[in-house]
Amino acid sequence: MNSAAAILKKGEGRLLKAGGLWIYDNEIDRIEGNFTEGDIIKVRDFDGYPLGHGFVNPHSKIRIRMMSRRAEQEINEDFLRMRVLQAWEYRKKVVDTSSCRVIFGEADFLPGLVVDKFADVLVVQSLALGIDHIKGQILQYLTEILAQDGIVIRGIYERSDAKVRRQEGMELYKGFMGEAFDTKVQIEENGVRYCVDVENGQKTGFFLDQKNNRKAIQRLCGGAHVLDCFTHTGSFALNAGLAGAKHVLGVDASETGITQAEENARLNGLSHVVKFQCADVFELLPAFERQGQKFDVVILDPPAFTKARNSVKNAVKGYREINLRGIKLVKNGGFLATCSCSHFMTQEMLAKTILQAAGSAHRRLRQVEFHTQAPDHPILWAADESYYLKFFIFQVLDYS
Repeated sequence: MNSAAAILKKGEGRLLKAGGLWIYDNEIDRIEGNFTEGDIIKVRDFDGYPLGHGFVNPHSKIRIRMMSRRAEQEINEDFLRMRVLQAWEYRKKVVDTSSCRVIFGEADFLPGLVVDKFADVLVVQSLALGIDHIKGQILQYLTEILAQDGIVIRGIYERSDAKVRRQEGMELYKGFMGEAFDTKVQIEENGVRYCVDVENGQKTGFFLDQKNNRKAIQRLCGGAHVLDCFTHTGSFALNAGLAGAKHVLGVDASETGITQAEENARLNGLSHVVKFQCADVFELLPAFERQGQKFDVVILDPPAFTKARNSVKNAVKGYREINLRGIKLVKNGGFLATCSCSHFMTQEMLAKTILQAAGSAHRRLRQVEFHTQAPDHPILWAADESYYLKFFIFQVLDYS
């Protein structure tokens, strides 16, 4: 561990002291001693008080990502193995681990590292310079710990192709870590089978964070006509079909996603009930409204309309528009499931936006449920970036 130390400005480090793991460049007065980019260095307050250790990256606005708040803690093999073991033991208690997120970056105190387990395959995404240097070591510990529970990992694929890496001064990369293997992996979740493309699918190949939310819509869909917007590879649509829906239409602008969704429908024997259409949701929903179409259940699972604080205003317009269109298509007494996966779109802001959309549609909303991301994506309080998914289910009612 490097002997260099970052000294904070007086009055700075408030996020860190509240429990967060990031120190921004403008919070640091100076760095004493020599270091290499990505090294673990000490962190001290303006008066010399020790605050712990973290990775330093002079190329990033997030200058230091903390690994430990204990000044005496050595960041060594034993420490890393402990972090990995803690992450796995937590998952064993809170989720079905057949497919789950095993490591969720800052929320598991391994900043910048994401590892998803799909059956017997791991998919890793490294988003920070310091963790990138030791990701191989962490994955070795993880495979050893899984093996102790009888889980043999047959392959690891890296999906470090997110653009955010460029903000860390890192190149984008994807490829096998070790021996090549078939990157089409079959998993089962909530009784639904999926073929996950870990090489070419979005992010790590499949959105595990909606696991409990997909299950929550099942009880609404028996005998229903269902519209699933932004269906991606068909996950909500297939849960509706499995629950006994009369007819389900899944819509997405991605031809690749629709092709995969149709394959998943065949895999589950649901092709006769669950149909898919490649279309722009923002164009299709107004067309359905003009045609007088109505659905018992409408599901809105859009991509993040904002990935930066300065674009929130435009995102609000997008969420308001899509919810307005969705609400208008729900039958009286039917249900709307709607969400946002942007951590910049707060729960309060999303709720206000949906309420405005309901007012514009002249409909009432009765909240049935509210959920966040599945517990294998834990929300670390004081680390706001770990809380991103907000999921509402409403009953939609006419004024009476």
